[in-house]
Amino acid sequence: MTDDRYIIARLREEIPTFECIPGCHDCCGPVTTSSEEMSRLPVKSDAEHEAALNEFNCVHLGPKGCEVYGERPLICRLFGTTPKMACPNGCRPEQMVEAEVENQVHQFIARTRQVLV
Repeated sequence: MTDDRYIIARLREEIPTFECIPGCHDCCGPVTTSSEEMSRLPVKSDAEHEAALNEFNCVHLGPKGCEVYGERPLICRLFGTTPKMACPNGCRPEQMVEAEVENQVHQFIARTRQVLV
């Protein structure tokens, strides 16, 4: 496992999960992610990317929500788990993400090449 894969796996385990409101996608706008995380997602066409961007949505947002939820990038996993990226509908895990883990995610994002999802 590459260093980045290991870091991604470790951070994923440390970010708490919670239930979103069914049908909500308020946090599912276009985001950037590392090339490593992007390589785990289905390839979308330029037309699909353009259509999603025109709606300010993520290209992996489908009619029933996130189509790559299990592989969603770290930045998506942080939404709703930290006061800095609070859910606009008040959803949250029982325990918010530890500040150190949040900082490690942001450090990972800052040091890796980011691509638009």
